[in-house]
Amino acid sequence: MNAIKRIDPRRPFVITADGLRRITLGEAGSADLSALQRASHGHGATAAKPRREVRERKHMLLAVAHSERGALDDHACQTIAAAALLADAQTEVALLVFGELKEDVAARGVDKLIELPGFERRAFAPENELRALQACAAALGPKHVLLPDNAYGDGDLGRRFAASAGASVATHVVEIDARHVGVYEQAKRAFATRALPDVILLAPNAVETKLPFVGAGERLTGDFIRPASALAQPYRDLGMEEVDAAKVALEEADFIVAAGNGVSDVAAFERLAGVFGAAIGASRVAVDNGHFTRDKQVGATGKTVEASVYIAFGISGAVQHLQGIKDCRHVIAVNTDASAPIAKRANLTVVGDAQATIAALIAQVQAARAARQSGAAAIGTNVEKRKPAGVAA
Repeated sequence: MNAIKRIDPRRPFVITADGLRRITLGEAGSADLSALQRASHGHGATAAKPRREVRERKHMLLAVAHSERGALDDHACQTIAAAALLADAQTEVALLVFGELKEDVAARGVDKLIELPGFERRAFAPENELRALQACAAALGPKHVLLPDNAYGDGDLGRRFAASAGASVATHVVEIDARHVGVYEQAKRAFATRALPDVILLAPNAVETKLPFVGAGERLTGDFIRPASALAQPYRDLGMEEVDAAKVALEEADFIVAAGNGVSDVAAFERLAGVFGAAIGASRVAVDNGHFTRDKQVGATGKTVEASVYIAFGISGAVQHLQGIKDCRHVIAVNTDASAPIAKRANLTVVGDAQATIAALIAQVQAARAARQSGAAAIGTNVEKRKPAGVAA
């Protein structure tokens, strides 16, 4: 089933707060939670985590990541945790974030944060990002730079930085501790280790993100990073290609609206999905009733989704459906029953009729877009009126 997490039996280990944990079949690969960690997750008495002490700072570890809508993904959090777990009593952990960040970085073990809200993950500006990282490294002088090795810009940035600085680099790192890193070789038929390089690009799931301590969480201004001139950029960003949300696989969709047995007007629901630009999902009951095709089913016997926003209309929330949305970031439930099981999972519950809510949302979105278009047209008219004499229309 999709809900079962697969464990790579060839992965050497993950690094945790309790040291290195070897992977064995049937185990999750993470160390048992300490009393402090259990308390932080609500098991037993609550207790504040102590701050990691740094005495006579001599070294700096720099983690670098891109944010998405003010948050970091799991891979980025694992990279930050790696830096925090490798840091000793004379080492601080700094985090350079491209984009806005709304998370508590101290809880991630970060001592110093440099936030660059002017950078957008969806924008293509590799040279500007490289110059910003170079300026940050020059100012902080990190001993090691850690980045997630992904296809969303971090991996490319790490390779560019290492090449420009003539630094040693290890990519697709699956094993790491204070003395060495390990990577697969020869299509995973061999395994190689070496001393920690200057730039470390971590593969996913090599580090446990749970920490028994917190960092200082100090924010730096980042004044030493100057914005690059647009004329100096050798690349031109052509923007994101628009894709019909209905054609996006549910497993890849970032915004999903799902219908259950409480949705009687399927046409209006599909119209709402089009207005939102969202992918369509459905409960097992709605699929069994013939309202939606089987590939739209969300749940243990259907698709497991990881959307940033998941809006469930008229879905009671059977355990199988809840299992399929367990990795969604924000869940909004619309249901006439405030005590429905999905209300316990939802971040926001709207107690009301699904059809009435769908109609109201369509009207609100259309009104907002009409107001925006009329406002833009008015601005264009004013600009035209203020044109100086002698300028051709």
